[in-house]
Amino acid sequence: MQIGNRTLGGSKYPLIQSMASIKTAKKEEVLAQLKRCYYLGADLMRLSIFDKEDAEAFSYLSKMAPLPLIADIHFDYRFALMALENGAAAIRINPGNIGGKDKVALVIQKAKEKHAAIRIGANSGSLPSSLAKEGEKVKAEALLSAIQPYVSFFEKEGFYDIVLSLKGSDVRETVEAYRLAANTYPYPLHLGITEAGPKDVSLLRSAAGLSPLLLEGIGDTIRISMTEEPEEEIKACCRLLHDLGLYPNYPTFISCPTCGRTMVDLLSLAKKVETYLEEQKIPLKVAVMGCVVNGPGEASHADFALCGTKNNWVLYQKDQIIGQYKEEEAYQALLLAIKKKLS
Repeated sequence: MQIGNRTLGGSKYPLIQSMASIKTAKKEEVLAQLKRCYYLGADLMRLSIFDKEDAEAFSYLSKMAPLPLIADIHFDYRFALMALENGAAAIRINPGNIGGKDKVALVIQKAKEKHAAIRIGANSGSLPSSLAKEGEKVKAEALLSAIQPYVSFFEKEGFYDIVLSLKGSDVRETVEAYRLAANTYPYPLHLGITEAGPKDVSLLRSAAGLSPLLLEGIGDTIRISMTEEPEEEIKACCRLLHDLGLYPNYPTFISCPTCGRTMVDLLSLAKKVETYLEEQKIPLKVAVMGCVVNGPGEASHADFALCGTKNNWVLYQKDQIIGQYKEEEAYQALLLAIKKKLS
């Protein structure tokens, strides 16, 4: 399935996406954020459509953005029609809240005309009361049941460019729901844990839920939702896919937990190195270690490693020492060594 110039399903890795955090009508601010996310590794970006001005902004953003855009629609089918007319490569709708079947059919016909995909999503926070009783945990079967009538309706309308999502905030039930969907439907799946929380909580919760599915070959596009800017979501997706062996052209960064042996400012240097590697897309393995206990061992596995000693850093290339630097010199020495290798 094509979404703009991206192929969804059958790709080398699940496509990475996030959602802009700025009102879509603020076109220049949104465009700047889209460019930042694209540079960090985003394949797709979703934009919310709250009103007519947001829908109209798609005419500009779809032409200027460096990646395909997905319109996120709730409550008014007319915004879906406008976004599609204005260049949205795909739309995300909850068919149950944008009008009756006649309105959904109009959206389907417009998507056919524009060769756009439609994502049908179930979310544990907005299931009908017949499927989710108040105060009870949402079951995997309920998430699957929520999308089934809509999938059937779309198929009856002759529309098959469908993407499915079954996002719950409970990890186990979400994993099981996606497994059920993968065994039930041939359509691409968008993976995510909904309402996953602030950054630290989301990283753990999303990794716990998405990793089993990805390792089983389930999932064609992912979003790691967090209460944070979308740039952080993109970096988290890249890291997770890379660590699972699904996104090879990305930095591998290693650093140790601090302990009483640490006699250097490990935390500050580790954060600076990690940021540089990811922002510059350096496809190398780099270690920053706080002492000499595990440092030399990690250095033998890394392209470069900095190992802390008393107020100094030893720089390794593979397992060879190439320099020893004062604390204030170590970061720049590492960068120069990396640039030399890549030149």
